Amino acid sequence: MYILSDRIYYRENIDINTDAQQIIFTHIDNPEINAWLKAHNFPESFLEDIHNEDQTITFEQSRHFKMIILKYFSPDEEDELLYNDNNVALVIGENKFIFLSDSEHIIKNIISHLYKRHEERDSLEYVTYNVIDIMVDHTMGVVDRLDDRLESIEDNIFSEQIEEKEIQKHLYFARRTLNRIAKLSVQSNDAVNKIYNHYPLETRQKLKYEFIDLKEHLAFLINESKTYLDRTGYLQNLLMGFLSNRMNQAMQRLAAISLIFLPLTFIVGNYGMNFKNMPELDWKYGYFVIWGLNIVIAWLIFRWLKKQKWI
Repeated sequence: MYILSDRIYYRENIDINTDAQQIIFTHIDNPEINAWLKAHNFPESFLEDIHNEDQTITFEQSRHFKMIILKYFSPDEEDELLYNDNNVALVIGENKFIFLSDSEHIIKNIISHLYKRHEERDSLEYVTYNVIDIMVDHTMGVVDRLDDRLESIEDNIFSEQIEEKEIQKHLYFARRTLNRIAKLSVQSNDAVNKIYNHYPLETRQKLKYEFIDLKEHLAFLINESKTYLDRTGYLQNLLMGFLSNRMNQAMQRLAAISLIFLPLTFIVGNYGMNFKNMPELDWKYGYFVIWGLNIVIAWLIFRWLKKQKWI
C-alpha cells in the first residue's frame, strides 16, 4: 500500500494515524483498511458495494464518510480496441482519503499522476477532484487511441490486402468499448454533480471552476464517445459496401468473359451438328475462316467491353 505526503511512501503494513491527514492507496481487500473502516463506523452496505464487482458508479454519504465508486478502463488482451471497466472506490473521511482498487497497475498509475499534481497543503476535497480528473483524462486518452485506430481501419478498408474478419472484429470491440464509455460517462457526470453539491458552500466556492472544468471534460467525453460510436457504424457500412462492390466487380468480369465466348460457342455449336449437307466442311480454307471469324468477333466484343469499362 502507498501513502502520499511529501513523497510516495510504500508500506507493507500501514500506520493509520487517526488524527493526521493521510492519503492512502491500497488493495480493495486490504484487511487493515477494512478493519479500520469497520472500527470507525463505516457502513456495512458501503463495504458490500466496494467489494461488489457489478457495482455501478455511485456516490454515497454517511455521517462520517463519503464513498465514491468510479470506473477505470484497462486494456483487454483479447483485442487492442477492447477495454474493460474496473471498479475503484474513493473513501473520504474527516482527515482520510483512501483509494481502493483490486489492480496494482491502477493504483500505481493513479498515484504517480497524483504525485505530480499534489501539494501538502491540498485539502482532501481537492485531492478528490484531482483523482477524478486523472481518471477522466485517462478515459479521454482511451477514446483518443480508439479514434487513431479507427482512422487506421478506415485506411485499411481501401487497401488491396483487406482482412475482413480482422476489421470486423476490431469494429465490434471498439463499439463495445465506446458504448460502455458513453454510458459510464453519463453516470460519472451525475456522481460528480452529487459530490460537488454535497460540499459545504465555502468548499464549492473554492472548487467551483475545477468542477466546471471536470464536468466539461465529462460532457466532451460523452459527446466524443457517441460520435465515434456512430463512426464505427459508418465504417461497418463502408466495409460491407466496399466488399459488395468488389464482389460486383468480380461478377462483372465473369459476365464480360461469358459475353466474349457466347457468340463463339454459338458458331462452334453450329459446326458440331451432324448434318451431311454442310458446304463449309468441304472448303479448303474453311477451318481458317472460322478461326478468323472467331478472333474478329472476340476482339470486337473485347474492345466494346473495354470501352464500357467492364474489364
